[in-house]
Amino acid sequence: MKILVTGATGFLGSQLVKALRLDGHTVIILKRSTSDCSRIQDILPDLITYDTDCGQWEAPFFEQGRIDAIIHTATCYGRNNESNATMVDANVTFPLKLLDVAMRFDTPVFLNTDTFSSAPVRLSKHLQPYNLTKRQFREWGKCLADTSSLPFINIRLEHLYGPYDNTNKFVSTVIKSCLENQPELRLTEGKQARDFIYVDDVVSAFRVLLAHADRLPAGFTEYQVGTGTATSIREFVELVHQITKSSTVLKFGSIAYTDMEIMHSQADNRPLQALGWNHQVKLEEGLKKVMATFK
Repeated sequence: MKILVTGATGFLGSQLVKALRLDGHTVIILKRSTSDCSRIQDILPDLITYDTDCGQWEAPFFEQGRIDAIIHTATCYGRNNESNATMVDANVTFPLKLLDVAMRFDTPVFLNTDTFSSAPVRLSKHLQPYNLTKRQFREWGKCLADTSSLPFINIRLEHLYGPYDNTNKFVSTVIKSCLENQPELRLTEGKQARDFIYVDDVVSAFRVLLAHADRLPAGFTEYQVGTGTATSIREFVELVHQITKSSTVLKFGSIAYTDMEIMHSQADNRPLQALGWNHQVKLEEGLKKVMATFK
């Protein structure tokens, strides 16, 4: 297959394009000329690259012939003080332009990477602009897919983690604090439950969906990607603390819950399992893999 991927220089996207290349697919990526390509440096010569900030984002459709699938993983979290307008441009306007072009060129399938945190009816104030933009594009995808022949597959990820993720994310922060035996780690009470899913299992879910793309129904379809098991934040942190044999004092309850905190999230992965997918990496095993890269 000839597959166009956005966000290929990011945590998930980089793992995904490496797997797609191993599967023998032709991979085209959209990036910025200023993107940090260190995660994909070893396979960069094997990829067909276009720079969106140089006006090349439509070029693949004219120059590369028929594109069999688009996988959209690029996102802006707003963690680096980006403006709301910047987030809307990255998370809504850009993928919507891409979706419009895909429909114009009769691309067989569009796979969108979504997040569990954008699902609740009332969004928590934590990363609210980010979740709002993710929801807005999902709604655009649903609207356009329902009025066209383009299948729009919304892939709703639970709490993704794995080696070489950004260090400012929750899993990385907890592991780093415990490995370094920092004096204390301030936390909420930790009653929130999350479905932690290892990056390799997420990549395998994309591969399964691609393999079944021509047999999936037209219109909008959503698949939830997670282990199907929820672990409390307290249990998660205590597990990291135990594995690392850390001396860090865990100060549960020293941080208040945010407004409209999501207290429970857990994937219903039965539709994915019906396609032959199952997660393989257990939480403790996955954490040890991440810790090995920190060391």
